[in-house]
Amino acid sequence: MVFLSCRKDEYSEVSNATPYIIEYPGIIEQYLPPMSIPDDNQMTVEGVELGRHLFYETKLSGDNTQSCASCHAPEFAFTDINQFSTGIDGLEGGRNSMPIINVGWMGSLFWDGRAMSIEDQAFGPVVNPVEMHNTWLKAVDALQADPKYPPMFIEAFGTSEIDSVLVSKAIAQFERTLLSGNSPFDRYLRGESTGMTEQEELEVYQGFAVFMDETKGDCFHCHGDSFNPLWTDNLFHNNGLDAVITDKGLGAVTGNPNDDGKFKTPTLRNLVFTAPYMHDGRFSTIGEVVNHYSSGLQNSPTIDPLMKNINQGGALLSPTERSLLVKFLVALSDSSFVTNPDFQAP
Repeated sequence: MVFLSCRKDEYSEVSNATPYIIEYPGIIEQYLPPMSIPDDNQMTVEGVELGRHLFYETKLSGDNTQSCASCHAPEFAFTDINQFSTGIDGLEGGRNSMPIINVGWMGSLFWDGRAMSIEDQAFGPVVNPVEMHNTWLKAVDALQADPKYPPMFIEAFGTSEIDSVLVSKAIAQFERTLLSGNSPFDRYLRGESTGMTEQEELEVYQGFAVFMDETKGDCFHCHGDSFNPLWTDNLFHNNGLDAVITDKGLGAVTGNPNDDGKFKTPTLRNLVFTAPYMHDGRFSTIGEVVNHYSSGLQNSPTIDPLMKNINQGGALLSPTERSLLVKFLVALSDSSFVTNPDFQAP
């Protein structure tokens, strides 16, 4: 494949980088195992810092104007507020940019799951003609010529010879540090101050009850519960967006027509910052998303069995139930995540 053309499998120097100790947010540490780190890309302080620089590096794009952060901005929980992101040539992508939140526990990336690791995902945008529209050879040459980068690669990987594999590894190390677990609802579960009034806490809990009730919201089958701080099952579902499927999603990757119209379940964390919603960004507000599941479901051959109320168009929640559910979803947003100085541009 073209983007692997500058790969080197052996390095003559040995890195003496400092192991990076991951500080898991309390709610994540309580309910999740440590994330699985690839043996060939163990996290280091120097690797994470290099990855942060590369994540914001515009030299990775064909005209030196865009970086990873152009479509995954920290203030929007590492996504894009536009329905579709625009690449360096003014071309729009066909899907909404996914947020980068707690991705260290994801077995696949992208809405259709076509990347099986964070490292694999990092290869794609640089050479995608709709995104950065570059070649890896050109991108690597630009980094190699920048006096800042060869010393950073020596510190992180023990070599000054930059290649696409090491760039993707460094970016992946940085992305694994993007942990979120300090929302008001997280603090509520930990018995800490939430910053909400007692009435607001009551309404959030009532919204959580709607979320968990199989006869009401019935959201937990795909998004988990308070024991799953990822708020996603990391699986793929046809959630009744369209009667006629025009974007095959997972089906385009697997070639299995039974997968047509299935997309990865996104996390519910930080929804306040990540609008618009769904794989095609069709919904502008959380309320519109709730209304879809309440009365907007569309039947199709691959509709997920979990859409149990498809024949009546949805769960038919009352206005009060919809309002409470929105308040709960809002309470899953972690403002400290979007302002964390460790995640910002260097």
